[in-house]
Amino acid sequence: MYLKSGLSLIILSGATSMTSSFTCRPNAANGRINVPSKRQNAYSTKPIVSSDISTNRHVCLDPFTKSRGGVTEAPRDGKAVLNTIANLTASFWAAGGFVAILAKSIKRILPLAIEPFTAAAPALSRFQMLSYITMCLGFAYAEGYKGFQLKFSPMVVARSQTLKPFQGTPIHHVLFGPFYAMGLFHATKKRQIVSWSITTGVALIVAMVKKFPYPWRNIIDAGVIVGLSWGGISILGIWMRTALLGKDSRTDPCLPKGMGDR
Repeated sequence: MYLKSGLSLIILSGATSMTSSFTCRPNAANGRINVPSKRQNAYSTKPIVSSDISTNRHVCLDPFTKSRGGVTEAPRDGKAVLNTIANLTASFWAAGGFVAILAKSIKRILPLAIEPFTAAAPALSRFQMLSYITMCLGFAYAEGYKGFQLKFSPMVVARSQTLKPFQGTPIHHVLFGPFYAMGLFHATKKRQIVSWSITTGVALIVAMVKKFPYPWRNIIDAGVIVGLSWGGISILGIWMRTALLGKDSRTDPCLPKGMGDR
């Protein structure tokens, strides 16, 4: 008897639970009966709308992409990386090679420039010392700042940036990179005339200055050292800003029209 009573209670509880999941009350607004709907529970699903989708770029970020400056970029392939390294190396060889030429010239005439300040050399007079200082300042402004920093150095760096060894640049342009950067060949006619005229003129001036007596030769050599040093430093500075930091100086590389870097 107790078993029958317990079974009846279980059946009654189940029926009550099933019926409580549905509603048959009329809708007060339109007087119709609502269609029975299943009660929401923890396992029910709802449609996904666009507003539920996270737009946070840190969520589900592709591990094969990288983020730079807030912008996600696709990875570059091995060939692109190789081209970047080759272009950077060729550019540094061209610009750095020209700086090395300047450094060699500075090293050669430096002993003459500092000779007046050695114990074995006659001391400079007041007028000669004033001339020494004036010559250094004059070369610093005329040759270093006006000549190199504002004109020649940006052009050297711009031309060095056009060297792309695996992207069509002739091999002799890369091998003779320092002279290519100077504009001695594969440049506009005007640029070649200016570059060759400067090179020839400097060689003639050096040969002429060698015949000057002490201390005037030393004074001129001191000014030349200041100008060349300023020029070398400006080239390195502009190259690092352009090649490493990506800041384009927008300087005309003076390439022949319609030929690019070829």
